[in-house]
Amino acid sequence: MSDQAFRWTLKRNCSASPRQLALVFGSIVAVSFVFGAAFAFHGQWLILPFVGIELLAVATAFFCYGRHAADYEQIELQDGELRVERQDGERVEHARLALPWARVEMDEAGQGWMQRVRLYLVAPGARVEVGRHLPDQRRRGLARELRQALRAAATIRD
Repeated sequence: MSDQAFRWTLKRNCSASPRQLALVFGSIVAVSFVFGAAFAFHGQWLILPFVGIELLAVATAFFCYGRHAADYEQIELQDGELRVERQDGERVEHARLALPWARVEMDEAGQGWMQRVRLYLVAPGARVEVGRHLPDQRRRGLARELRQALRAAATIRD
């Protein structure tokens, strides 16, 4: 009997493409420079260093956004193993959990609007947080799906 494969790919919700981001940044640079040059032309030359500082801060924010725009998590259940691959910026992490001992843990902390749900895949010697890019309600749904898939995989192996 062949193993059934399950795969989940979770990505950030990026509202702007790199091209759109570049256009927005370019327009911010243009507008700030025009205003700074206009003030400098009227004798307020001290505005230009502040325009430079502002553009440096905006460029830093855009860089941080762009660096994490492609973050993802991939969870794969196949061949008696649970594999998790996570990209966070430039760092890619891999984890392998033995299927017979793998389980799903959900940690709910806080109350009301401060409530936070964290989801973990756990096996002896490994604890991996997953679903970091999902809202809490979707994280609960992912926990249900993962538990069902682990149960299905366990019945296939028996």
